Amino acid sequence: MLIAGNWKMNMDLIAARQLAGALRNSVEASEGVQVAICPPFVALDAAYGILHGSAIQLGAQNMHAADSGAFTGEVSAGMLRSVGCRYVILGHSERRTIFGETDADVKAKVAQALAHRLVPIVCVGEQLEDRDAGREEAVVADQLRGALTDVRLTVPSDIVIAYEPVWAIGTGRTASPEQAQTMHAFIRKELTNLFGADTAAAIDILYGGSMKPDNADELLSQPDVNGGLIGGASLVAESFVALVQAAVRCQ
Repeated sequence: MLIAGNWKMNMDLIAARQLAGALRNSVEASEGVQVAICPPFVALDAAYGILHGSAIQLGAQNMHAADSGAFTGEVSAGMLRSVGCRYVILGHSERRTIFGETDADVKAKVAQALAHRLVPIVCVGEQLEDRDAGREEAVVADQLRGALTDVRLTVPSDIVIAYEPVWAIGTGRTASPEQAQTMHAFIRKELTNLFGADTAAAIDILYGGSMKPDNADELLSQPDVNGGLIGGASLVAESFVALVQAAVRCQ
């Protein structure tokens, strides 16, 4: 199980150091539950200096598919490795909708992350109009196949999937634990087609639909929900620690 905090474009360097320090002091190692935070790029090195040797791993929020080059404003997998990153979020719904990233873009980044021994957290999920039209499974299947077809894994822990029900984030509508489980089970079936049953069964599938301390236990108790990709609740130490504790209870 993995609880990963996506800080998005929040906090300056001082605030990032304070939050990383508070988490280091509050999150204890637990067998079966991995913990990661994904600060903005400018805070990665400082966060690593605080977290190194602790129970918390470091991740980034995005990366480019090339090793180097004239790509102003981008960062490479090698750069992320050099500042201590283990994880990298790829294909987040905000990257897809705001910045126009395609499944082909995500696939190229996945291959590059794996080549540099980074664990990609590959995000998939449908928009409100897809859910209302009953296209949610078709959309998610296309995203999974587009990003992962022909990808080779050495072990299941080489990759993580995060399901984001975009229709349930900031819309006033809520995804129930049963809806989350239904989609996670569907994702597991698609992963079986891509990687085989044994590998698919061992891949962590995170829930990324506004998991909070008051709904975490019910979500994390679902058989195919193996953790959370946490947005807003990861910006407050007490809330994020509560989610980690929920994962320990539910594993």
